[in-house]
Amino acid sequence: MSAPSLIIRPAVAADVSGICDLVNGFAARNLMLPRTPQQVHHVLGDFMVVAEEERIVGCGYLARLRAGLVEIRSLAIAESLQGQGIGGELLERLVDAARRRDMRQVCALTLAPEFFLRHGFRRVDRWAISPKIWGECVYCPKFHACDEIAVLRELTP
Repeated sequence: MSAPSLIIRPAVAADVSGICDLVNGFAARNLMLPRTPQQVHHVLGDFMVVAEEERIVGCGYLARLRAGLVEIRSLAIAESLQGQGIGGELLERLVDAARRRDMRQVCALTLAPEFFLRHGFRRVDRWAISPKIWGECVYCPKFHACDEIAVLRELTP
């Protein structure tokens, strides 16, 4: 991570608004799913943020899909900071958190598969992560015309 004033840390209640602003900015451009403050509060303990003092400039969280499998959701870095390795650092912190939870696999549905492929993920059929399909995707307005790519990374202890 190149910017020394940035810190990656677990999210706290005061971060909810910043997380929503960041994620929903991308969602408004159809690049990710929107999140409400209630949704973020519900999973706040699973979120990590990249903070620049009080400003949230990155976020992502782990959602357990089944025993041994978690999904990375709402992974976002402010556009002005993209391309500096910050997203990769946040992704690796989330992967480390999954490993500490004794997960064997980490997956994501993404419009940027190349980013994940650079970090040890591989493309998979979206039905390989079927609990995701029935857990959240059925409520997505893009469900019948999903353009996201499924990626998966095997974790070693």
